[in-house]
Amino acid sequence: MLELLQAALLGVVQGLTEFLPVSSSGHLLLAQQFLGVDQERFGLPFDAAIQSGTLLAVVSFFWRDFLGMARALLRPARRAGAAEDPDRRMAFLILAATVPAGIFGFFFEDVLAGPTVRSPWVVVFNLVLVGALFLVAEAAGGKDRGMEKLGFTGALAVGLAQASALVPGVSRSGATIAMGLFLGLRREEAARFSFLMSVPIIAIAAGFSLAKAIVGGMDAHEAVIFGLGIASSAAVGYLAIRFLLGFLRHHGLTVFAIYRFALAAVVAVALLA
Repeated sequence: MLELLQAALLGVVQGLTEFLPVSSSGHLLLAQQFLGVDQERFGLPFDAAIQSGTLLAVVSFFWRDFLGMARALLRPARRAGAAEDPDRRMAFLILAATVPAGIFGFFFEDVLAGPTVRSPWVVVFNLVLVGALFLVAEAAGGKDRGMEKLGFTGALAVGLAQASALVPGVSRSGATIAMGLFLGLRREEAARFSFLMSVPIIAIAAGFSLAKAIVGGMDAHEAVIFGLGIASSAAVGYLAIRFLLGFLRHHGLTVFAIYRFALAAVVAVALLA
């Protein structure tokens, strides 16, 4: 029963923090540390499982967008107006933004999974660093451009920001939204692109880790733990997407920067105590 409760709580943490710009990997690592969970049960395969829950949240929230992109890609490229099709263009921007994280994750998988990177002190450092970047992005970003102004170079820049979030404490959504602001995108547009572009990289990472877990063997109790984590992550993630898109229409990232600074201070004090 305790493990089921832990699975549900970790799913809630993942669902909230995957989309709010506060770092899902950092919060999961801290939650696992302070809850004292069994790392054999709740290691990287479980992290991948609850990531698949947030994948379900994005796909269910933006299903019309993904359907439009799929239809656009299936239409002949030589068809009149294909080059100007916004759905087709968005699909290629997402693919371009996926490349940096895919390369970085492939070549540095062992380093990213190691104890040096998955350290609470790394989380503390990145909570502060990226929080400061939020303040700079809010001050320096134009925040007046729509997605139609984002080119492939800009998509690659956002992709590099996504790659940096493979390190705990950075925040995938936070890094990509901040980069979008630096590129002049409106907050809501930057967040929408951040959510859409998360699908390929989450699908690849979660699918690969889950496949290894299944091949390694999974008993019925583990399957229930994984299923509960996925369900809670998907439900909370859907609500988090809805909340953040509405919030960013009228507010900036400053409140999340303050939260990151406060959390970093609390964790640092707890680690030193």
